[in-house]
Amino acid sequence: MTLIDRDRAVLWHPYTQTLTAPAPLPVARGKGVWLYTEDGRSILDGISSWWVNIHGHSHPKLNAALASQAGELEHVVFAGCTHGPAVELAERLIEILPKGLARVFYSDNGSTAVEVALKLALQYWRNLGEPQRTKFITLHNAYHGDTVGAMSASEDSIFTRAFSTMMFPVERVHGLDHMEQRLREAGDSVAAVLIEPMLQGAGGMIVWPAEFVAGVRRLCDEYKTLLIADEVLTGFGRTGKMFACEHSGIMPDIICLSKALTAGYLPLGVTATTSAVYEAFLSDDRSKTFFHGHSYTANPLACAVALASLDLFREEPVLERVSRLQQQLRAGFESLRVRGHVRVIGGVAAVELASDKPGYLDGIGPRLAAAFLERGLLLRPLGNVVYFMPPYCITESETAWALEQIVEVLR
Repeated sequence: MTLIDRDRAVLWHPYTQTLTAPAPLPVARGKGVWLYTEDGRSILDGISSWWVNIHGHSHPKLNAALASQAGELEHVVFAGCTHGPAVELAERLIEILPKGLARVFYSDNGSTAVEVALKLALQYWRNLGEPQRTKFITLHNAYHGDTVGAMSASEDSIFTRAFSTMMFPVERVHGLDHMEQRLREAGDSVAAVLIEPMLQGAGGMIVWPAEFVAGVRRLCDEYKTLLIADEVLTGFGRTGKMFACEHSGIMPDIICLSKALTAGYLPLGVTATTSAVYEAFLSDDRSKTFFHGHSYTANPLACAVALASLDLFREEPVLERVSRLQQQLRAGFESLRVRGHVRVIGGVAAVELASDKPGYLDGIGPRLAAAFLERGLLLRPLGNVVYFMPPYCITESETAWALEQIVEVLR
């Protein structure tokens, strides 16, 4: 039996309608930007394996860090214990995060990093004696993950609709004026504003100006509420800066990180916050403890790989590569403006095609994905939004080839 036959006998894939979906790609190994299949094909990973891989597959330095840590400590409970990789990673993150973020809480993935942020914000105000602050303000077209809190904060969509009875209400806004109106009307009932700074990912690769992000920070200060930045996608260079908040020079009160944190090797989430938020949980009253945790919190293997990834940012011109990639993507996507709305930021390029049925359920997405795959390019369009988000190590010639495939398929 082939890998595909065995897969279809026992597995259930995410975001997949198995009855109608094509056979999964039988990946045997990866190297750099390339995936190699069981049946001998070479496929360029044009989506960084769901936005997580930044340095390329099977990177020797990351491999070595993982193997070395496995020989020392694979895991230990993080309630009541600590270990070197977790401490060092937190120290290193605080060095490079927007100034003022001073405490790191580990979890398992992007959704849980957001879930932690929502719970922190809610309990922060309760611990301060303001339990009426229970509302969250988010953006239209937002996507923050698939756990219940993260779904609640996301846009009402095909991703969340089946679970609507489980979710809590949030206020969704279109822009700064609408946000200010909602903050003014809500008074002292808002726990936090939650945004994806600069780039909304699964909502359609929507790019916001830096002035908008700065405006959100100003409004949160004016109306005395917390700002949560979901940088699960945008963190670690994806928008051309180490963190997307740097485009506007702001510091959120809470930041959520995952995906590229371990360069695509292992699940790990981080929710980092300020000393002020952290200190609101310090009390002789044990009910003010943050009662949240995960079995694999601060997994040493994941922390070790994350540290090795940060080393690569120090040792190699990683952000310069993203800058060059951005220039090439802008030039390459220019011809697609006749097909739809083009958006480019850092190492991400997207074109939103004209459609009678825009959104994730537009049938053009699966047809385009199949056409790209026939040419050896792995892309997963978001319905009528075609995007290209490769690992940063992609060469100029590899990028040119991928752009050529995208242009030819869309023509």
